[in-house]
Amino acid sequence: MTRVHIAVPTAAALIAAALVGVAGPVPAQGATVLAPHRAVYDLTLTRTRGKRPIQSVRGRILYDFAGSACEGYALQFRQVSEIDSGEGKVALSDLQATTWEDGDAKTFRFNSQNTVNDRVVDAVNGNAERGGSDVEVKLTKPTPKTLDLAAKIVFPTEHMRRIIDAAKEGKTLLELPVYDGSENGEKTYSTLTVIGREIPPDEKKPDDAAAGKPMLANLKRWPVTISYFEQGSTSGEQLPVYAIGFELYENGISRALSLDYGDFVVSGIMSQLEMKDVPACK
Repeated sequence: MTRVHIAVPTAAALIAAALVGVAGPVPAQGATVLAPHRAVYDLTLTRTRGKRPIQSVRGRILYDFAGSACEGYALQFRQVSEIDSGEGKVALSDLQATTWEDGDAKTFRFNSQNTVNDRVVDAVNGNAERGGSDVEVKLTKPTPKTLDLAAKIVFPTEHMRRIIDAAKEGKTLLELPVYDGSENGEKTYSTLTVIGREIPPDEKKPDDAAAGKPMLANLKRWPVTISYFEQGSTSGEQLPVYAIGFELYENGISRALSLDYGDFVVSGIMSQLEMKDVPACK
């Protein structure tokens, strides 16, 4: 769910996945297990505000999540959006990203490219490694560079797991700094997550692609809003640069997206959902 172009940072994020990972830890009994799945969300303009004239938005998000805590989590993500600002001005944005994050959140690899009207506007490629006292990021795109980030930052999949854990514990707020490799790969965002009242399985039953899925039928879910702030600012002093709302199942699947870009808001209705088998830990 990112800022200048229409894109989702992680569940976000940029969200993207990569290659084959190393083995991570075996998840403890009762730990949150994220469900591998492939989801498609259809995008439409919900409302506009401010000075930026937007007549319509239509598009689609493909979110393909695979892996486990043992072998790492891979994500393939694509968001294509057609933005009509009136007077014949139409922009076609195409963001493609892949990421891989190991099960113990020590390694994060990311690769993304965004085009507008078939012109590449940004491309990012890099790797982040968590050490004892910091997180080292090595970028190869847009320019070779090494960055040192604070040890307290979290990567996108770990961020999602912590939100689910907080929701299960009955917490309503969670503040974490997040690094997702978006923009030029040099930004860390402060995030504020607001978690709403738990929705039991027999309430507000979904009418989208989540309806009738046996793996979701008995799961709790929560309304969640994540706001992203420039690093160094605080939520009480500055408006977020981006916010995303959704209903989050306890296995990490999200439905009923709301992507708030400040000047306009886009909804994402889940039109397809394919559940995948959870790989067994070896």
